[in-house]
Amino acid sequence: MPDEFEDQPKKSINWNYYIALVRRRSWYFLIPLFVGWSVVWGASWMLPSIYRSSTLILVEQPTVPDKFVTPNIAAGNFQDRLQSISQQILSRTHLLQIIETAKLYPQYRGRKTSDELVDIMRKNIEIELVKNPGTTELNAFNVYFSARSPYEAQQVTSELTNLFISENLDARQQQSQGTTKFLGSALENARRDLAEQEKRVRQYKEKYLGALPGQTQSNLQILSGLQTQLQGDQDNLSRAKQQNTYLESLLSQYRTMQRSSRTTGGMPQGLSAIDLQLSKLTSQYADLSSRYTESHPDVRKLKQEITRTEKMREQLTAELNSGSGQDSATDVATSDMSDTNAPAVMQLESQLKANQIEIGNHQRAIEATQTEIRNYQARLNQAPVREQEYVDITRGYEQSKANYDDLLKKKNDSELATNLELRQQGEHFRVLDAPSLPQKPYSPNRMKLCAMGLGIGFLLGAGLAIGSEFLDDCVYDEEELKKLLPVGIIAEIPGIATMDEDRQQRANLKMLLAAAAMMFVTIAIGSALSFFKG
Repeated sequence: MPDEFEDQPKKSINWNYYIALVRRRSWYFLIPLFVGWSVVWGASWMLPSIYRSSTLILVEQPTVPDKFVTPNIAAGNFQDRLQSISQQILSRTHLLQIIETAKLYPQYRGRKTSDELVDIMRKNIEIELVKNPGTTELNAFNVYFSARSPYEAQQVTSELTNLFISENLDARQQQSQGTTKFLGSALENARRDLAEQEKRVRQYKEKYLGALPGQTQSNLQILSGLQTQLQGDQDNLSRAKQQNTYLESLLSQYRTMQRSSRTTGGMPQGLSAIDLQLSKLTSQYADLSSRYTESHPDVRKLKQEITRTEKMREQLTAELNSGSGQDSATDVATSDMSDTNAPAVMQLESQLKANQIEIGNHQRAIEATQTEIRNYQARLNQAPVREQEYVDITRGYEQSKANYDDLLKKKNDSELATNLELRQQGEHFRVLDAPSLPQKPYSPNRMKLCAMGLGIGFLLGAGLAIGSEFLDDCVYDEEELKKLLPVGIIAEIPGIATMDEDRQQRANLKMLLAAAAMMFVTIAIGSALSFFKG
């Protein structure tokens, strides 16, 4: 069996059969082809022309870098912000205003409501996002509008472009001003809270002035100084009491000496006491001078006592010398008067009174110093409690101050950002391509419909030609005849055509070629018209 199939000659394509088929069925193919194309092409010109205008809007970044002026508007997603602006622009109010200004859709006036006109206009508006080449970042968008007039499409696209730019600026300015206003309100609240905290701190400081935690070290120094002062006052009081005892004994001796000097005529016994006191004072002065300077209060005071004692000794010596040459009767007569009127006695009495006043002053100073010491000791004892109270009251103040400073900085930055937005130097929209004036209709695509009509006509012609061939009962080929007869064909008688039949066939062929040429020329002209005018 394989050998038998291999021995059979391979069948070649019978081109004559197909050529004869084309000649027989040419009209079945050409007429549907032309009719189908003509119907679709003619219908494309019956549809109204829709023109589409477009513009490219660039999202331009702020002219001032962020490191100098921080924007006070949430960056967010550009697509979300554009969608929000688009919703505002496509609102009924804006679109109705554009419809009335541009006098759109006159064919629908009186037949459709305002809301229906707005819906029609929304369908004619298209917004397309544009990405940076090679990235997913969005930095521009296209705005399209379709209308039956190219000038109308351009005008409305220009109106929409202006709306996008103005709405974006208004939205950013309102958001920026709203942020600044909010920060201003928050700053005012923070200022009032800070003032209240400052008042509490001030009242606390006024109430516990001198007992604040920061004054502990100064209180310790003051307490140490008061203790030193107390010791000095006690020493001064002790010396003043010693001086008082000395002056009282000296005054007593002096008066005794005045009464006995006239009768005895010798050296008074009080003079030796003055010399002894002077020697004692001189010894004390030498001791203090070795430890302190001449400007020290104790040194100066001791020096003054030495000076007074020397003067007393000189006066006493002068009085004794002046009274030794007089007679005893005169001495006795004037002795009683000299007891009260002698300058030495009067000076001693005044010194004694001054000494008593000094003692009183020292005692009062000691009492006052002791009172102050007790006060400062009480402050130091209460220092831990005051420190905890002060920490509690200043914690709220520090928090309020930090919050106020932070809000103040944010408000100042926000005011700069708002000023930037008001000057239109922030992020804004800029028209990169102005609204175009369309030269050809955007819809319908007549070139595409022309090609579709050609395809439909081709399918109709091919289907009709193939269908008519299958339905034809005539036999036009030897192979078909062999399939129908069970016996072989011995001879074949070719067709003999007359001269009239030959002329008729040639005429039919010319008519076919002319019709085919006319059809193809018509299709070519229609296609060219659709391409250039469609």
